[in-house]
Amino acid sequence: MAELMEAAVMHGPGDIRFERVPRPECPDDGFVVKVEAVGLCGSDIRNLTTDSRKGDYPFIYGHEVVGTVAEVSAGVDRYRIGERIYVYPEAHCLKCEYCRAGQSNQCIDVESYVKRPGGFAQYIAYTAKRVERGATFAVPDGVDPVRASLAEPLSSTYACAENIDITLGDTVAILGAGPIGVNLSILSRLRGAAKVILIDLNAARLEKSAPFGVDHTIDSSAVDAVAEVMRLTGGRGVDKAISANPSTAGQQQAIEMARPGGTAVFFGGVPKGKLAEIDSNMVHYKSLWIYGHYGASSIQVQKAFELAISPKYPADEIVSHVLPLSHINEAIDLTRTGEALKVVLQPNQKEQ
Repeated sequence: MAELMEAAVMHGPGDIRFERVPRPECPDDGFVVKVEAVGLCGSDIRNLTTDSRKGDYPFIYGHEVVGTVAEVSAGVDRYRIGERIYVYPEAHCLKCEYCRAGQSNQCIDVESYVKRPGGFAQYIAYTAKRVERGATFAVPDGVDPVRASLAEPLSSTYACAENIDITLGDTVAILGAGPIGVNLSILSRLRGAAKVILIDLNAARLEKSAPFGVDHTIDSSAVDAVAEVMRLTGGRGVDKAISANPSTAGQQQAIEMARPGGTAVFFGGVPKGKLAEIDSNMVHYKSLWIYGHYGASSIQVQKAFELAISPKYPADEIVSHVLPLSHINEAIDLTRTGEALKVVLQPNQKEQ
């Protein structure tokens, strides 16, 4: 009889059940990880609460994984039992045109994390393809696995800040004060931005941004965010405006906030089929750059991990809640209301 484990299993939109399921067997030439920490991402919440798999349930999500190697297939010497690792959710092939051009976030042969059961479980299995490609990083002794799990959400924001070249003296506006917006704020400050403006329609989220070097917060449920940004910049606008939320309205606002010759970034994904109404004359006459951001290159993934585990990165302030996996529905509610900034779940942590 198969050994069982505990997992948060999605049975349909909003139907997430904490239950016992068969523990994954070790794939040929692969390995199994005992999950110590797995972050709850905004994309997880979107997937768990919508018909993300078009009726193909049950399924286990979870991709911000840190754990210890529990089992290794015969002949695999890249990993050893007991080794703690962070696993980036996508393993780039490093051979295709995009990977070789430094754009591995657009890899055409990526190992997608939504094709196999994820980390909202006590154990997760990885195949021979993962062994071949890596995209795993050893977590040094003494580094909290909760901290290390933040490397995944940090990676995309790290890549964005680097790709748009946030630099000394820049003024940056960020629309969205969730973990992504907070990370972008931190990185903007680390890269020398002179002024960071954080915008959200949830006052509770904005209140949690205080420790992260934000100069101004704007509650867009109470004031016109574009008008306030223009006031704060003396009518000039910002050098970089980043829409880090799942709305098309934020994308248009980013265009309006950007100074002439500035950059508007579409970071947050919006619901499929939702089209933005963009004032193209504004793009034209202001000579704007519009940059669509997704993911990170393989080297940016590594750099983000190194930053996440360093003292320079305020992980303790970002993680507002650490909960057992059995509390996943509570974690979703805490995140949606803005009471939680970042929730990390511990599948092998029992109730106190």
